[in-house]
Amino acid sequence: MGGGRAQVNKPHKTRFASKASRHAHKIDKVRSGKSESSHRATVKGARAARIQQSKAIRDKKRAALLKEKRSSIGSLGAPRVIVLVGLSSSANLGSLAKDLLTFAEGGDGKLRSSTVASPTYKLRTTVLQAPYGDLTSCMELAKVADLLAFVLPANSLYSSDSSSPIDEFGSQCISVFRAMGLPSTAVFIRDLPADNKSRQELKKAATSFLSAELPEDCKFYLADTKDDLHKFMWLFKEQHLSSPHWRNQRPYIMSEQVCVKPDDNTGLCSLLVSGYLRAHNLSVNQLVHVSGAGDFQLGQIDVLKDPYPLSERKSSDVMETEDNGTQIVNTFVPDSSNQEPLLTENVPDPLAGEQTWPTEEDMEEANTNNKQRKLVKRKLPRGTSEYQAAWIVDDTDDEDNDSDNDNQAGSGMVIDEQGDADQGSDGSDIDAVSHFTEKFDEETVGDTEMADEENLTKEQIEAEIKKIKEANAEDEEFPDEVETPLDVPAKKRFAKYRGLKSFRTSSWDPKESLPPEYARIFAFDNFTRTQKHVLAKLAEIDEGTKDCALVGSYVRLHVRNVPTDVASKLCHPSRIPVVVSGLLQHESKMSVLHFSIKKHDSYEAPIKSKEPLIFNVGFRQFTARPLFSSDNINCNKHKMERFLHHGRFSVASVYAPICFPPLPLIVLKNREGEQPAIAAVGSLKSVDPDRIILKKIVLTGYPQRVSKLKAIVRYMFHSPEDVKWFKPVELWTKHGRRGRIKETVGTHGSMKCIFNSSVQQHDTVCMSLFKRAYPKWPEQLYQV
Repeated sequence: MGGGRAQVNKPHKTRFASKASRHAHKIDKVRSGKSESSHRATVKGARAARIQQSKAIRDKKRAALLKEKRSSIGSLGAPRVIVLVGLSSSANLGSLAKDLLTFAEGGDGKLRSSTVASPTYKLRTTVLQAPYGDLTSCMELAKVADLLAFVLPANSLYSSDSSSPIDEFGSQCISVFRAMGLPSTAVFIRDLPADNKSRQELKKAATSFLSAELPEDCKFYLADTKDDLHKFMWLFKEQHLSSPHWRNQRPYIMSEQVCVKPDDNTGLCSLLVSGYLRAHNLSVNQLVHVSGAGDFQLGQIDVLKDPYPLSERKSSDVMETEDNGTQIVNTFVPDSSNQEPLLTENVPDPLAGEQTWPTEEDMEEANTNNKQRKLVKRKLPRGTSEYQAAWIVDDTDDEDNDSDNDNQAGSGMVIDEQGDADQGSDGSDIDAVSHFTEKFDEETVGDTEMADEENLTKEQIEAEIKKIKEANAEDEEFPDEVETPLDVPAKKRFAKYRGLKSFRTSSWDPKESLPPEYARIFAFDNFTRTQKHVLAKLAEIDEGTKDCALVGSYVRLHVRNVPTDVASKLCHPSRIPVVVSGLLQHESKMSVLHFSIKKHDSYEAPIKSKEPLIFNVGFRQFTARPLFSSDNINCNKHKMERFLHHGRFSVASVYAPICFPPLPLIVLKNREGEQPAIAAVGSLKSVDPDRIILKKIVLTGYPQRVSKLKAIVRYMFHSPEDVKWFKPVELWTKHGRRGRIKETVGTHGSMKCIFNSSVQQHDTVCMSLFKRAYPKWPEQLYQV
C-alpha cells in the first residue's frame, strides 16, 4: 500500500556476519584474484567429494557381501558345515544328524555321506558330530565349523538331578570355544512334549539358561518335527554366517576322503586329502600344515569334479577319468623355482665364530683404543675383569674411601682365590673383629643375644638360619628369595647373575651370551612390515589363477614326504576329518613366540615354567615348554615368573613355528589315563627373540649389630671371598632402606654395611641378582 516508500529492512544483521564478510566490499576483486563465491564453491565441492567417497565405500561393501553370499550358498561355494555339540551326556547327536541329513536330501533315508546337496533349498550341507568327552576332537571340529550347534535335550531342563541343564564337560566346551573365537551359533532343543504350550515354555527356559553363555545373535530352534527342521533349513540358508578372523586369513580343507600313496623313500609316503577348498585360493607352491602332523610341501593339486552338485552339468571340461571313476578337471604341479622351501630350523655355520689372524689395520685400531682407555684411569678392585667392571657402580662415599685405603687387598670382587685363601685365618683379623664388635656393644639397638658365629658348626648354622627364617615368615612376601649354599662358594653358584642399578633404566644387550638354540631360529628386522608384505602376497594369490586352486572347488592335495606311521594314524576310519591348512610365508620357520596367557578358572594344579604343555594356536597343535614372565609396559626387561598364577595375565615365551597374529591360544595339560585338561587360554602377542626375560633371585641376610646407619649383616654369605665378590652390588631392606657393603668382617661371611637411613634390628637385608632366562627347546613338536 505504501508503494515505493515502503520500509525495507536489512536482510541480514552484520553482528552475525564474520569480520571478513563485513570488509569484503573494501577489497578490490580484480586485485585479489578471487571471486566472491570461490569459498562457497570449495565447500560445496568438498561435500560432494565426501558424499561420493561414502557411496563408493558402501557399493564396495555391498558387492563384497553379495559375492560372499553367492559363493557360500550357490553351486560355486563349499558346503556349509554344521557341527553338533552335546551339552550333556543325555544328548543324542546321532539321531539329530540323521534327521537333518535325511530331511535336507529329501531321499529315502539311506545316507551315503555326511555331506548332502539339497535341490529344494539350493543348499549343500555337511553335518558332523563332536564326540562327547573328547575335548581335543571337539576343538578340531569347532575350528572348521560354519555353524556351531549345541544340542540340549528337554529332559535336562526339568530334571531334579542338577540346577543347570549343562554338565561339566558342556560348560568346559563352551568356555574353550569362546576363547578360540565363536563362529555363528545355534541351540537345538530336542525331545520336546507334544503340546505347543509346554514346547514354548521349555524354549523360554533354555533361552534363559544359555543366553548368558552364548553370543547375543545365537538362535534357538525346536528340532523334533519336520516343520521344525523345515523352518531351520530356510533360516539357515538365508543366514549370514560369521567366522573367526584368524580362520579367514588362511586357506584350509576339511577332508572328505583320505588315503595313502606309497613312495620310493623308506618310511615316507604321500598323503592324498580330498575336500572343498575354503576361505582363499591355494597355490601349489605354498606349504601346508596337516593338523597334528606338521608342515609339508605339496607334490600336486588335482581339481576334481564336484561329487555333490546342486544341478548336473555337462562334463565337457573334464580332462581325464581315473580307474576308480574320479574325474579330474585340472592339475597343478609345483614350480621348483617358485616353490617355498620347507625350512624349519636354521642351519648354523660352525665356522661363523672362528678366530682369524688380525690385519695391520686391526692392530692399529686396537692400539688407538688402548691409548684412549689409558687416558681415562679408573680405580678397580684387584682381579676385576673388563666385563665385570662394566656393571660396577661408580658411586663412592667418603666413608668408604678410608676402608679401601686401609685394606685394598681385601676389597672388591675377587676372582683369583689363591691370593686370599689364608686371609680369614689371620689372628690380627680376629682381634679386629672383636674390637669392632666391642665398639658396637655401646651403640647396639635391641637386646637380642647372638651366638658366637666363629665357633658354630655347619649344622648349627643351618639350624639357626632356619629358625630365623621361620620367625620372619610373615615378612617373606618375596617369592625370589634363595639361600646361599654352605658347601659351594656364592661367586661360583651365582656366577651367571649380575646386579642392576635400576631394573627399568639399566642397559642389557639382547645379543649377549645367547644359548645354542638361538642359532637354530629365525628373526625379523621389522615383524609388522613383514606381516603386511605376507598378507599382500596372499591377496595376489586370490586375484590370480595361475598355479592356484580356486576357493570353493573340490580338490585333492598330494602332501608329500609324510611319515608312514603318521599317515596310517590319520587314515584311521574312526578319526575325525583331517584338516589341511595353507601356510603363509615364513610360517614353517622356528622362532621365539610370546603369548598373552591366563590360567583357566577350572584348573587347580600349579603350572610351572618350562613344563611340557600342549599349545593349540589356530589350526596348529604342538608341544612346547613355555617360560612365564610379567609384561612391563614402560620397560624393555621383563621379570621371569616361576609359576603361572591365578587371576592375572602373564606372557608365555616358547620356541615354536612362526605365526602371524591375531591367533587364539588354548593350552592343554596331559593327564595319565585321562583326557587332556584345559590349563590356560590366551592369544598370540608377538614374535620377538630379543625380548629380555630376567630371572631374579634375592639373597637375604640379617643384622647382627646395628648402630644408626651401620650394621653387621650375617648369613647372606659364608666366606669373605664371596663378600668381596659381591661388594659392588647395591643392598636394600624390606623396610625401604638402601645401602652397600663396606667391608668384610671375620671369616664366616659377616660384613659391615652402611645404609641411607637408620636400620632396625628386626629388618632383613636383601641383594637382588639377575640373569637372562630362555624357554626350553621342545623334544618333540608334534605328537601324532
